Amino acid sequence: MKLKVIKVMAILTGLIGSTLFNRFMEGGALFMSLILACLLGCLFFSYRSFSNIKSNPDTASNMLPHIRDCGALALAIGVMGTLLGLISALDVIEEVGPVAPQIMAGGLKVALLCPLFGLFAFGISRLSTLLIGITSKP
Repeated sequence: MKLKVIKVMAILTGLIGSTLFNRFMEGGALFMSLILACLLGCLFFSYRSFSNIKSNPDTASNMLPHIRDCGALALAIGVMGTLLGLISALDVIEEVGPVAPQIMAGGLKVALLCPLFGLFAFGISRLSTLLIGITSKP
């Protein structure tokens, strides 16, 4: 029984992992990587803040602006990536002429991946600042 559960979990992890990686690459490697760097920075500063919350509350509170800045930067990069992608897509449509609605829908779907990931990173940063604020109160 345990072996079947492990096999199912491995299959699901592989499917989810490959799907997330494919979506990451669809969104544009440059902007998605920058957003990922912001998310990792946010997680690093959150970990550092949570680890120092009892022993050194000043260090924990000094990390809050860094967490907020990483989240806001991720959101801004996501929006910028979308706008640049849409501008370049509209330039191509202008040169080529009319396009099929399926192609336009696929392009819009891809254009929304970057701000979605930026919004996810922003949400993580806001959640961590909220938790740090709650746990640092005496």
